[in-house]
Amino acid sequence: MASRLNPYIQFNGTARAAMEFYQGIFGGDLATNTFAEFGASSGPDDEDKLMHGQLETPGGFTLMASDTPVGMPYNPGQNISISLSGDDAELREYYEKLADGGTVVMPLEKQVWGDEYGQVVDKFGITWMVNVSQG
Repeated sequence: MASRLNPYIQFNGTARAAMEFYQGIFGGDLATNTFAEFGASSGPDDEDKLMHGQLETPGGFTLMASDTPVGMPYNPGQNISISLSGDDAELREYYEKLADGGTVVMPLEKQVWGDEYGQVVDKFGITWMVNVSQG
């Protein structure tokens, strides 16, 4: 799989509705997973919220989104990140270089879905999410 760079939008409980709306506009296939499906819910308030949604459109667009987990801040206007994903070893280097002078939000390490994932805010204030597929 080639690496990809695409927008990742954070919502406050409306990720599913938003992604279904975008699917209605752009078409394509929408895949979703809830916090409960990954065993990551904090209780009934977020069991059915999206931990990850991904829309692949016929035009070649990829749009990803999730709901803000319970207990984490939701900041409108700061709710779009850039996602780097794929299986290229280069992604680890990108993560390290983006972290240089920035802030590590989540170290790049293995996650419950089996991939390595990390999050960093670069020195310009841009949030990057890096997911290295494990096959």
